[in-house]
Amino acid sequence: MSADPLNSASQPAVEVRRSARRRRTVSAYREGDRTVVMIPARMSTDEERRWVGVMLDKLAAQESKRMLGDAELAERAARLSEQYLGGRARPHSVRWVTNQNTRWGSCTPAEGSIRLSHRLRGMPEYVIDYVLLHELAHLLVPGHGSRFWQLLDAYPRTERARGFLEGVVAADRLPHLPAAREEQDE
Repeated sequence: MSADPLNSASQPAVEVRRSARRRRTVSAYREGDRTVVMIPARMSTDEERRWVGVMLDKLAAQESKRMLGDAELAERAARLSEQYLGGRARPHSVRWVTNQNTRWGSCTPAEGSIRLSHRLRGMPEYVIDYVLLHELAHLLVPGHGSRFWQLLDAYPRTERARGFLEGVVAADRLPHLPAAREEQDE
């Protein structure tokens, strides 16, 4: 057993368990407030680090696919506000919407309402958390100036989530060639 060196105070605990009987497979599961990652004993520290990241992302994607409802989304927003914004951002409503196809989220500070695009469903948990935090920060700071970005600096996966979303947007803009592939198979 070893503690994951990637852990920080703001991330959930990760426990890596090595097994001599485990030859090739890696698995992970949640155990209370920690994540347990099972790996082969022969694995190097670099391989361990890589596989812990892969498995954390897989678990997050599986959990976010469970389709959080509006109530769970509101609870999540409250936890994120408490953890990263000192509880200062208090939305009156947080909900999924299907009419946002060019934005990931939106916020109306005067009403205290936050809306997240349905397109986020099924994305990794840290991405949804980032978008929620982004909109929560708008309850405190209206624009995208330096004060706004200082608030988001507290979230350790801001850059990673932004990169993920940029990749999704870029992939959507790529020409899709399924017809060309079908023709090649004939």
